[in-house]
Amino acid sequence: GMVLDGVGDLYAAFEQLKAKLAAQGLFDPAHKQPLPRFPGTIGIVTSSAGAAVHDMLRILRKRYPLTNVRLLPVRVQGAEAPAEIAGAIWYANQHKLADLLIVGRGGGSIEDLWAFNDEMVARAIYESRIPVISAVGHEPDVTISDFVADLRAATPSNAAELAVPDQDALRQTLDEMQNAMAVA
Repeated sequence: GMVLDGVGDLYAAFEQLKAKLAAQGLFDPAHKQPLPRFPGTIGIVTSSAGAAVHDMLRILRKRYPLTNVRLLPVRVQGAEAPAEIAGAIWYANQHKLADLLIVGRGGGSIEDLWAFNDEMVARAIYESRIPVISAVGHEPDVTISDFVADLRAATPSNAAELAVPDQDALRQTLDEMQNAMAVA
């Protein structure tokens, strides 16, 4: 057969795992949970070192400062990463640490993002009773985590925008409702 380079092998492994998990129903739209509209606490499962976490915190604070944010720091690449990511998701569920989880990292090569194509991570997301937004910055590639999550964001910043309402838009809506009531 054709000799694949390392990346080719990764893509082959990706397609194989994707087919297996799809057959087991892990990507089933019927299983996806709705996200809370006004999450009281958001858990972020990502590296505490990356730029992604700062972007998410900045956007969450600006859009909806009522949300508490809990950082669950994990390694996002390397051999230990999958167990740490899955472990953080299980831990958050066990201790009911959040109403919503954002799981991900900033962009990188397919090798850098490989932890998010791990079966253990996929199962942890699938089993999570807390809704999960996957936020792996890698357009146009898609990770297994993206397929399993309740909602897929294009980037960590996009995940933060999808996670919470915008307080300015909320205020405007309330003002409009108040005016409509005054007229009635």
